[in-house]
Amino acid sequence: MNKIKIIGSSLPNIPWQEKSESSSFPLWRYSQNPIIDRNPIPNVSRIFNSAVLPYNDGFIGVFRGEQTDGIPHIYLGHSKDALNWQIDHEKILFTDENGIPFMPVYAYDPRLVKVDDTYYIMWCQDCFGASIGIAATKDFKTFTRLENPFLPFNRNGVLFPRKINDRFMMLSRPSDSGHTPFGDIFISESKDMEYWGHHRHVMGKTSQWWENTKIGGGAAPIETDKGWLLFYHGVTNTCNGFVYSLGAAILDINNPSVVLHRCSRYILTPEQWYEERGFVPNVCFPCAALTDSDTGRIAVYYGCADTYVGVAFTDIQSLYNYILENDSAGESEHEIGRR
Repeated sequence: MNKIKIIGSSLPNIPWQEKSESSSFPLWRYSQNPIIDRNPIPNVSRIFNSAVLPYNDGFIGVFRGEQTDGIPHIYLGHSKDALNWQIDHEKILFTDENGIPFMPVYAYDPRLVKVDDTYYIMWCQDCFGASIGIAATKDFKTFTRLENPFLPFNRNGVLFPRKINDRFMMLSRPSDSGHTPFGDIFISESKDMEYWGHHRHVMGKTSQWWENTKIGGGAAPIETDKGWLLFYHGVTNTCNGFVYSLGAAILDINNPSVVLHRCSRYILTPEQWYEERGFVPNVCFPCAALTDSDTGRIAVYYGCADTYVGVAFTDIQSLYNYILENDSAGESEHEIGRR
């Protein structure tokens, strides 16, 4: 058996539930899903597609809050167990570098990643078209917006949790301004979190039914001794609209534009009522993952039907074995992504 280990901190209070004997997939759902239901706070009808991290003796999260006026913004939340959340009633106040309020027109699908001593929030916003916004905080009290990393049209900005070869690295999915019917994952690098370049292709859609329309980055990549574990979403188009599922791949540790392994099968697809029924049906959309290096446990947070938040569990060894057993990475994935 190919042994694999998560590189990172221990997290003894990671949320966890053992796998039931009836489950045949390497990722299994929390039995108490969804963990966030409709109308969670005043003036917000739905929370979904959100991200969490350990913080102090508990957990902190940034949440996509779909306001009752239909405009999404980002809200801050706290939890002791990463399952029961207290979410602030006011959206996060972003400022510019001078401390002057500088709010996006709208903001959705946030990711939250810690690099060194700074926490970065990425989201999709309007900058004369769909684009990626980013802000930095060290205390979750002040949130300073940085320069937008890319031109429109782009979505699904996902920062790596550490520098690689002394560069910040970010995944993204170039797109258009609508409900994009296409899209591949790319990677870009920066010396200073301001100017981004050396853009490389990582991987694209495949002929597999669940990811034959488009794909996009999900949770921040997880460092292992075999490479970066990437959870991503794959999309297919049906007569009843798009269906979003979860996929997994392993990227090269020093050059993550190179895909070492890619699972041909989804690891989670809409099957439960809270994934199949909602504002946008048939959506499982990953945005975050908690890990414990001591046990290899992983808790994945995903949006459900653009209405709820769900959690699913796996362990790194079982998931890695499943990826290898169903590996479909080919010549185009093994390239460095430069043409």
